Amino acid sequence: MHWERLSILLLVLAGTDGALGHTQTDVGLSFYGAFSGTTTASGEKQTPSNSPGGLIELRHISNPIIGFEGTYSYNRNDQTYSPTIAVTCPINRPSPCPPPTETVPANAHEITGDWLPSLKIGNLRPFGVLGAGVLLNQPTGGAAGTKSANRAVWVYGAGLDWGVLPRLGLRFQYRGNLYKAPNLSSLYGSVDAFVHTAEPMIGAYFRF
Repeated sequence: MHWERLSILLLVLAGTDGALGHTQTDVGLSFYGAFSGTTTASGEKQTPSNSPGGLIELRHISNPIIGFEGTYSYNRNDQTYSPTIAVTCPINRPSPCPPPTETVPANAHEITGDWLPSLKIGNLRPFGVLGAGVLLNQPTGGAAGTKSANRAVWVYGAGLDWGVLPRLGLRFQYRGNLYKAPNLSSLYGSVDAFVHTAEPMIGAYFRF
C-alpha cells in the first residue's frame, strides 16, 4: 500500500509539472508583409496594395487544447479601383462616369480573438491559429467621395515559438485573413467578393 500511494503521488506531481510547463502567458510584437489578391466582379477590378505592418498579441495558453489570444494589427491598405471594360462618358455629363482608375489611400486596423492549439517540445512550441474579428478600413487624406468600410475577418494560420531565454523568445508565424473587399469609393460600386491576405511574420515575445 505504501508503494502504491507513493506511485500515485509521483504520477500526480509529474502531471502537474507537465501542465505547468505547458502554461504560458506572454505579450508579443511581430512585423509582417501583407500580400493581398485582386478581386473582379460586375465590370470592376479592385486591387489592394502590398505593404508592411505590425501585430501586437496578448496570449494565454493553459494546455495543448486551451489557448487563446487577442490581437491588434495595422498596415497600409490602399485600394485601387478600375473598370474591366471601356467606359465612354458623354461630354455634357461627365459626373456620373467613374474615372478610368482611382486609388484611395487607406489604413487597415484589425482586431481579432483567436484559438491557439499548441505543443511544448523543449524550447520549441509549434501552434495553430483559428479566429475571427473585425477589419476597420479607413481612408486617409480627406479626399472627397471616400468612406470607411468595416468588415468581418476570419483568421487562420500556424507558427513556432522558440524560447531563447527563460522569459524571452522568437516567434515565426504565417497568418491568412479572409474578408469581403472594402468599398472605400463612392464612384465605384461594391465588388462584394472575398479577398485573401497572406501575412508571413517574424517577431518576439515576453513571458510573464
